[in-house]
Amino acid sequence: MWRYFAKRLGIALLVVITVSVISFGLLRLSGDMAQSLAGEGATAEQVTAIRQLYGLDRPLVVQYFDWAFDAVRGDLGQSLVSNQPVFELIVSRMQVTIVLAVLSLAAAIAVAVPLGVFAAVYRNSWIDRASLGMAVFGSAVPNFWFALVLIYVFGVQLRWLPISGSQSWENFVLPTITLSTMVMPQIMRLTRGGMIEALDAEYVRMAWAKGLSPTVVFFKHALPNAILPVVTLSAVSLGFLLGGSVIVESVFSLNGIGSLAYESIRRADFPVVQSILFVLSFVYVLLTLVSDLINARIDPRIRLN
Repeated sequence: MWRYFAKRLGIALLVVITVSVISFGLLRLSGDMAQSLAGEGATAEQVTAIRQLYGLDRPLVVQYFDWAFDAVRGDLGQSLVSNQPVFELIVSRMQVTIVLAVLSLAAAIAVAVPLGVFAAVYRNSWIDRASLGMAVFGSAVPNFWFALVLIYVFGVQLRWLPISGSQSWENFVLPTITLSTMVMPQIMRLTRGGMIEALDAEYVRMAWAKGLSPTVVFFKHALPNAILPVVTLSAVSLGFLLGGSVIVESVFSLNGIGSLAYESIRRADFPVVQSILFVLSFVYVLLTLVSDLINARIDPRIRLN
């Protein structure tokens, strides 16, 4: 187990380093940061002064290593707009995004797993076709359009739920429904496929031969084996939801890390944008590592690969 953990940890560190290098390079290559900070009407002398002030005149390799060493110590720099520490900005906004992502994943699992099980049990029936139709709908509908529909129906017409802010749990209902549709189709299809494979396995046929009830066969024998890939997908989906909440948070005016990323991009606040990319990629890789370890704990055969 420890050998497997060391191997996966090494791969995770390489991925984090690679993502940090790519994000750092892309932000620097997207344009002249000094010119963006100085403004359109700035003179050449002013641009040069800003470039020297923020160390943008040094080689990119030197700039990256300076930023990386500071990031390892928890120093992500200062915001160019608010002059606040970037780490404090991200921490202050991260709570809303984490709550939204966790609620969205929980809602997606609560709906998708039962749908996948029933679709597999009643294969080729109207239940199966309806479940697959919902999965297609969730994959095809743009999130921003679905969010606007929910706002119009439940916020404007029926006035059941608030359409902006994050003061109470009611503010998270519509964003959670919107964001959960991003991952619900994948979880449902994966559960359905895993259940179909499990129901055709020899150990399930043996369970039927012993005269066990359908509930025991489905949920004690078939589902635990079918759910294993869902563990990995759920961890990856949580990271995806953390990074994919930009549009949803903007539509519903939630003060999370997604809206912070949008504001920082619009204001050309490069240190904040770069740090958000780094933090989200680190969380994504960490969740993937945790899911690999959970799978290895559940299924010892994975450790042999």
